[in-house]
Amino acid sequence: MLKLLLTPLALSIFMYSFAQAPNTLKVRGVIIDSVAKTPLGYVTVALWDTKTHTPVKSTLAKEDGGFELTAPAGKPYNLVLAFIGYTGKTITLKDTIGVINIGKLALAESLKVLKEVAISAQKPVIKQEADRLVYDVQADPDNRIITALDMIGKVPMLSVDGLDNIQLRGSSRYKILINGRESALMARNPADVLKAMPASNIEKIEVITTPPSKYDAEGLAGIINIITKRNTDQGYNGSISAKYQTIFGPGYNANLTVKEGKFGMSAYGGTNYQLASNALSVDSRTQYSPNQIINQHSIEAFSGHTNFTNADLSYEIDSLNLITASLQYSHANFDRGNNQTSRQINSLGNLTQGYQLLNTGNSNNGPIDATINYELGFKKHKNELLTFSYQYSFAPHEQYSVDNIINRVNYGQLQQPNFIQRDKSGSKVNTLQVDFVYPFKKLNIELGTKAILRQNFSTYSRDDLDSTTNNYLMNSDQTGEFNYRQNVYSIYNSYQLKLAKWTLKGGLRLEHTQIDAMFTGTPLNRDYNNLTPSVAIQRNIGGGSLSFGYTQRIQRPGIAQLNPFINRENPAFVSTGNPNLNPELNNTFDLTYSHYAKGSVIVNLNYAFSNNAIQNVTYLTVNNADTITTTTYQNLGTNRNLGLNLGISYPITKKLSFSANGRITQVWLKGTFNRQLYTNNGYAGNANTSMSYKFNNDYRLSFTANYHSGNVTLQGKDPSQLTSYFTGSKMLFNKRVTLAIVAVNPYSQYTTLRGYTRTADFSQYNTIQTHYRYFIVNINYKFGKLNKDIKKNLRNITNDDTK
Repeated sequence: MLKLLLTPLALSIFMYSFAQAPNTLKVRGVIIDSVAKTPLGYVTVALWDTKTHTPVKSTLAKEDGGFELTAPAGKPYNLVLAFIGYTGKTITLKDTIGVINIGKLALAESLKVLKEVAISAQKPVIKQEADRLVYDVQADPDNRIITALDMIGKVPMLSVDGLDNIQLRGSSRYKILINGRESALMARNPADVLKAMPASNIEKIEVITTPPSKYDAEGLAGIINIITKRNTDQGYNGSISAKYQTIFGPGYNANLTVKEGKFGMSAYGGTNYQLASNALSVDSRTQYSPNQIINQHSIEAFSGHTNFTNADLSYEIDSLNLITASLQYSHANFDRGNNQTSRQINSLGNLTQGYQLLNTGNSNNGPIDATINYELGFKKHKNELLTFSYQYSFAPHEQYSVDNIINRVNYGQLQQPNFIQRDKSGSKVNTLQVDFVYPFKKLNIELGTKAILRQNFSTYSRDDLDSTTNNYLMNSDQTGEFNYRQNVYSIYNSYQLKLAKWTLKGGLRLEHTQIDAMFTGTPLNRDYNNLTPSVAIQRNIGGGSLSFGYTQRIQRPGIAQLNPFINRENPAFVSTGNPNLNPELNNTFDLTYSHYAKGSVIVNLNYAFSNNAIQNVTYLTVNNADTITTTTYQNLGTNRNLGLNLGISYPITKKLSFSANGRITQVWLKGTFNRQLYTNNGYAGNANTSMSYKFNNDYRLSFTANYHSGNVTLQGKDPSQLTSYFTGSKMLFNKRVTLAIVAVNPYSQYTTLRGYTRTADFSQYNTIQTHYRYFIVNINYKFGKLNKDIKKNLRNITNDDTK
């Protein structure tokens, strides 16, 4: 392993020494405001040949005011600075060979006063890079009004279906990162957290379709990286917002960022309440042999709340040493009750079995992440970085339910007694990581090593009611423990070459996985290696670019797929995990064209295939003479997808803007289960469109619509849904206060979602009717003053190796 790490480093040092030719000139400096003495970023800096009076090299100063220009040595040059609102400056360079450090250059504000300035350019919302698409949330005017989950539905290649499941190009096999790190908050149901989080807390969303080798090899469809607002200036700023939804209830959120000297802090937190609500569902199963139908009608009520908080800390020891830390915590608690009627009918239409189920339950989770990073810079090479990181993640989940069955018809206590079931599950993860970055003029080399020490666990139990004693007794057959230790050790090496019109990224990642599992007395021991490549190439063409990417990814099953706990809240339709799942390997090819002019257009064509896909499967089992539908996970056959994605953003006028994105995918599935061959294929897709009009007096109206067709599965299809919302907003008090009213799906009070499963033994249909129309009132207040950015480390832990 040491040789693998040192070989690229030795190569880097050789290439660097070879590149340092003595016939070049380097000019460095820092630009500051002449009065405030603070750095000026994005100043135009150019070297002019004094003989030909033509520019030789030019650049923009960084946010900290620093710049560096390289040109042929020996010629006479002028250094020219230009910035809007400031008086330009020209400096004649005497020595024009070697390295010249100008030091601090002060620019004075221009004394000329402009009568009126009209800015017509709009900040671009979408940017295409070689291996990812970047959506600038802060450039989207809806960010102060909608939730983070709603914002994800507007991002090209991402969608949210009718059950709030997030999908990347129609796939649920991806990884969500927060600020480049895996988060326990997203371990089980990210929609709960993102529905509670305002989009204003997010800076940008990255859709990484060809993840570089520095990322873990998991996430078959790619990675969704949500970058939250972490920058502030010298001083403080913040915001407070409140909202009320007519169906779901109130929500509150606060942001605070502070920068004082070398210390910086950025934090946000909030809470959302789910008022008592209900949904109607109908489950119908037709069994072919013997010929019988079971129909279930359920009214489910649920309520609860979600709290979340995030804090990022930064301390600059000096210009070369930086310590950062972060803490994330979320807590969700939901109560639910279900009143269900079940009827089984034979081929003659006679009732053969029936009952009424009264179910009450609770679910509770409180994931937490804690991370600390130490970043070391080097005097000779400013962008050379060595980073040491440690992260602890804990994602507990508890669920509890009581099932009471009344009005029984041919459904005795011995067949299915009343029962109580519990499950405490989750994961604990310790991660250690070292990253080294060594930049040349145009080549950037990264290498690192990492260890993920993960423990998945579950303790589950069931107590059955003894009809003779009226006491609950433990059911030993459905009580047990599950411990699944998974350690992943990896090294990676990646390269990025930037030329005038080309960007090339490539790398390899080697991972070694060790598994040691114990469940209900059955041991499981295995280990395996994976070498995963990643290649991304981008060519700039006029006002756009053409990108190609290839990557091989691995999908390791997570606790939700592995847990052998059998959820029997509905005795006729149960679900469980599979501890014997193997990881899934996937190959993905990407071709993307993007064009930026007055608006932007992005077209993406992708093809992906897997030969041991992890699939949901449903089958019939018999328990105490009762036929039960069981859903679990299996490694089955092939999964092939050919998809076309399109994204358009266009400002029709200075006040009216339009955006749309959509996807259509052809899916081919094949797998053998219970000695039966299943094949399924079809089209799936989604579409999002948005229009916005901004009035002169800070009023704004917008409309957004989302459609999701439902995914093709091995045995059926998921439900489809159309949603839309209308928004009116007004900015008040010098734009510090934003007041908004949102009408969501105003044309219908309820919506119906339908999905189905078909096998050789039975067919099953699922229908859910839930609230559709609701209204939101939102108010947001901003305060504070900004001057200088918080410094943050450039490398983070990214545990993206599990589903």
